[in-house]
Amino acid sequence: SPGSRGAGMEAAVAPGRDVPAPAASQPSGCGKHNSPERKVYMDYNATTPLEPEVIQAMTEAMWEAWGNPSSLYPAGRKAKDIINAARESLAKMIGGKPQDIIFTSGGTESNNLVIHSVVKHFHANQTSKGHAGEHHSPVEGAKPHFITSLVEHDSIRLPLEHLAEEQVAAVTFVPVSKVSGQAEVDDILAAVRPTTRLVTIMLANNETGVVMPVPEISQRIKALNQERVATGLPPILMHTDAAQALGKQRVDVEDLGVDFLTIVGHKFYGPRIGALYVRGLGEFTPLYPMLFGGGQERNFRPGTENTPMIAGLGKAAELVIQNCEAYEAHMRDIRDYLEERLEAEFGQKRIHLNSQFPGTQRLPNTCNFSIRGPRLQGHEVLAQCRVLLASVGAACHSDHGDQPSPVLLNYGIPFDVARNALRLSVGRSTTRAEVDLVVQDLKQAVAQLENQA
Repeated sequence: SPGSRGAGMEAAVAPGRDVPAPAASQPSGCGKHNSPERKVYMDYNATTPLEPEVIQAMTEAMWEAWGNPSSLYPAGRKAKDIINAARESLAKMIGGKPQDIIFTSGGTESNNLVIHSVVKHFHANQTSKGHAGEHHSPVEGAKPHFITSLVEHDSIRLPLEHLAEEQVAAVTFVPVSKVSGQAEVDDILAAVRPTTRLVTIMLANNETGVVMPVPEISQRIKALNQERVATGLPPILMHTDAAQALGKQRVDVEDLGVDFLTIVGHKFYGPRIGALYVRGLGEFTPLYPMLFGGGQERNFRPGTENTPMIAGLGKAAELVIQNCEAYEAHMRDIRDYLEERLEAEFGQKRIHLNSQFPGTQRLPNTCNFSIRGPRLQGHEVLAQCRVLLASVGAACHSDHGDQPSPVLLNYGIPFDVARNALRLSVGRSTTRAEVDLVVQDLKQAVAQLENQA
């Protein structure tokens, strides 16, 4: 999701730190608690501010490591060292190996790279030896089949829809359960065909925070792959877009059992670049470049490396390695307090918590809710808010007016409730006092809209 255009970068310091946030990143009046201009940012799922340590790492790289990382003089060697150290940090953050990390421009590129690689690999295999799957049907055998969910980010959904429209690939969009909020393992397995080459399921949903059963899906796919290989069919690869989960909960590629994992820096207080984890890159798992150039990133993603951004991404990963449990505990405490306050102020009957599914894990920071009422569409409520900076759903859909989020409708949220939805996502330094300010702000917004009637 695109970021919040720099609005509300006030909470740039994690709890317990006494590092002053850079003045430039503060909205007007945010230090004066009773000031009318005070703003509280609660759109951390859209983007996060940069941690001061991240800014420092990027600044040092700009000053000292400006050389071309492929060059041998000191500024070039320094750049190469920074890139290698960042690769190590990212690998450690997700429990993988440094040689399996490729730097990209962000989540959209990482997701597209996986999808296009699978298409290219399918055709490379078709032409080289053909597969038993071809007897299934000549037409179907000519194109790879993908399985994904109906609630994926646009950077998965749109490339797959595009490939299906162009008749380059076949795609099955599996619904999410109205009971658990998750893509069900059995539904995914039932969709498998001989030509299936990739299952891509997000680790956590960006609008509801629902955590998907990725380890269970991977285990079942792995067992199925043993049968497939025995009958001459190629294995199915497993990808997860971990954009929303990183920095909020433990993410480990061994536990997840995935072949590909997407990393997005600006979701965990890093810069707007990303990376892609590929298990046994080039050896066990194929990757085909979308770009061709000077051979950087072992030719998988050429282009002179963006050293300052990579330095910042590495530092952001280090902070997650050191503090993830503390970040998670703090965000869960604040989010739970937010939901308590909303129900206390508006009444349980009036507040519909769209992201709560009994027994299903969700991200510790995400609260998607609706305030019931005919004139209380999410975007109308936000327009009346004086303090709260948030969104009605994914930031990339913020121009959709009063149309409810398709994601929420797919979750089974009724149309009128979904239309009133607000997504509040808290951060590392959001306080209970800020929650109180936001709830009061929402109360005045609702009163104003109801008085206009």
